[in-house]
Amino acid sequence: MFLQWIKAGKVYLDRRMIVMTLLGFASGFPMSLVTSTLSLWLNKSDISKKTIGLFSLVKTPYSFKWLWAPVVDRIGIPFFHKMGRRRSWAVFTQILLLLSILGMSRIDPKAHIYLLAFFAVLVVIASASQDIVLDAYRIETFAPKEQGAGTAMFVLGYRIGMLFSGAGALWFIHATNLGWNSVYLLVATGSFVGIFTILFIKEPEGEPAVPIKGADYKEKLNNFYKTSVVEPMRDFMKRTDWKIILLFVFLYKMSDAYMGPMVYPFYDDMGFSEGEIAKITKIYGMIATIAGGIVGGLIASRYNIYKTLFIGGVLQGLSNLMFVVQAHVGNDTDCLTMTIAVENVAGGIGTAAFVAYLSSLCNIKYTATQYALLSSFMSLLRDIVSSSSGYLLTVTDWSMFFIITTLMALPGLLLIPYIGRKSD
Repeated sequence: MFLQWIKAGKVYLDRRMIVMTLLGFASGFPMSLVTSTLSLWLNKSDISKKTIGLFSLVKTPYSFKWLWAPVVDRIGIPFFHKMGRRRSWAVFTQILLLLSILGMSRIDPKAHIYLLAFFAVLVVIASASQDIVLDAYRIETFAPKEQGAGTAMFVLGYRIGMLFSGAGALWFIHATNLGWNSVYLLVATGSFVGIFTILFIKEPEGEPAVPIKGADYKEKLNNFYKTSVVEPMRDFMKRTDWKIILLFVFLYKMSDAYMGPMVYPFYDDMGFSEGEIAKITKIYGMIATIAGGIVGGLIASRYNIYKTLFIGGVLQGLSNLMFVVQAHVGNDTDCLTMTIAVENVAGGIGTAAFVAYLSSLCNIKYTATQYALLSSFMSLLRDIVSSSSGYLLTVTDWSMFFIITTLMALPGLLLIPYIGRKSD
C-alpha cells in the first residue's frame, strides 16, 4: 500500500505542477480583496455588520460568468489574438484586474461606499473572466488521470494567493504602518505573477478562436451561438441526473461560503490585532494550506472522487466547530492558531476534491463554457444566501452562528452517495 501512495505522489514531479501553482495564485489572490480583507477594512472603517454582509453581493458576477464564457472560450480578442486563444484572454483579463484593484486603492469607504462597491464589482468581473480561461487551460493541460493532482496544485496556488491578499495585506498594515489604500495598491502587484507566467508558457492544443468579422458576420454569430452556447448546455443536460448535480454543486461548500464574509470581522471582534491575524494565518495557515492541498490531491489520486468529496465535506463542516471553541475562548492566539490550521487543512482537501469533480463533468469540447456554468451555479445562490450572514448575527451570537454554518454541510454530504451511484 505504501508503494501505491509513492506511485500516486510521483505526479507532483511534473513541471506543469509549478505552472498550475502560479496560475492558481493568479486566480486566487483577487478573492480576499473583495471578501475577507475587504470585510476587515470595512469593519475598521466603522461600517455596519449588515452592510458588510451585503458586500458579499459584489461577488455576484462570479455567478454569471457563464453568460460570457462562450465569448472567452471561442472568440479571438483583438490585439492579443496572436498569443493564442487561452493565453491572449489570460493576459487581457489580468491587465484589467490590475487596473480595477488600483481603482479600489483610491477610495475612502466611509465617504464613498458605493464607489468602492463599484470598483469591487469590476475586480470580480475581471477575476471571473480570468477564471474562465485559467480553468479551461488547466483542464486542457492534463489527462483525466492527472486532473486530481493538477487541480490540487492549482488550488494550492489559489489559496496561497488568497493568503497573499489576506494575511499578507494585514501583515503589510501591521509591519509598515501603511494605510488600507496603500496596501491595496501594493497587493495589486500580484497581477504580475499571472501575466509573466502566461508569457512563458505554451498555448494548449485546441480549436482556434473564431474571428467574427466580414460580410457574413450574422451567419458566423448564429453559428457561434449554436456551437458555443446551445450545444455545451445541451451536452451537459444529456445527463439524467443533471439537476441533482447542480443541487449538489450549490450545497457542497455552503458552510464555508456562509461564514466567509464574517470571518475577519469575527477575529477583529475577538480582539486580535492585524499583526496577530497576519502572523498566524501567514505561518500556520500557509503550512496548513499546503498540507491540505497536497493531501487532497493524494487522496483524489488514490481513491475515487466521491470518497474524496465525502472526506473533504466532513472535514469542512467539522472545522467550523473550531470557531465555536474560539468564540468561547476569546482572545487566545494558541486557539486561533489551531482554528486557522484546522480550517485551512479541511478547506484544502475539500476544495481540491470539489474542483476535480467539477472538472470531471466537463466535455473537453466545451471546457470553458461548461466549467464556468458549473462553478457559476456553485456560487450564485450561495452569494445571495451568504449576504444574510450579517443579519443572522443581529439575532444570535458568534457561537450559534458557527454551529448553524456547521449544519449547512449536511445536505451536500447526503447527496454524495446518490451522485456516486449514478456515475457507476
